Amino acid sequence: MKPLYLFLLFIGITFSACSQDGPANKNIPPYKILTTDSTYATPANLKKNIPVMLIYFAPDCPHCQHLTEQLTKHIKEFGNTQIVMITFVDPQRQFKAMTKFVKDYGLKKYPNITIGTEGYTYLVQRFYQVSTTPYEAIYDKSHQLVKVFPKIPEVEDLVKAIKK
Repeated sequence: MKPLYLFLLFIGITFSACSQDGPANKNIPPYKILTTDSTYATPANLKKNIPVMLIYFAPDCPHCQHLTEQLTKHIKEFGNTQIVMITFVDPQRQFKAMTKFVKDYGLKKYPNITIGTEGYTYLVQRFYQVSTTPYEAIYDKSHQLVKVFPKIPEVEDLVKAIKK
């Protein structure tokens, strides 16, 4: 019984450390998302030598909605940063929620924002051990992880991380 308890304690500490410091793998996860224009986007679509901000969100999350409002208000401060917003909505039944989110926040007018759903794969969610939304991961020009924000950040903190 004691070895099982120690093993479970070790696993809990490991997952806790991963979620706060980011994943051990510092590369962008190999996502495949269905975008609102019914095409798929992957890391291969990202431009080289340009920073990336990956945001894991839920269209009905008030914190995600607030973050999106703040991002669009301060979009110039992010320069040419590629912003990839990934959700987990069911592509068959809840695709409308994601499409409404894009429309409500006018996201189509920002060419540096890509938004899509990973559906039921949960690859990105597992990669970062996401437990709450929004979750942000900042990558430098080489597409190597700089910082993760497992809790709701201030937009200024995101801008600082991008400019590092």
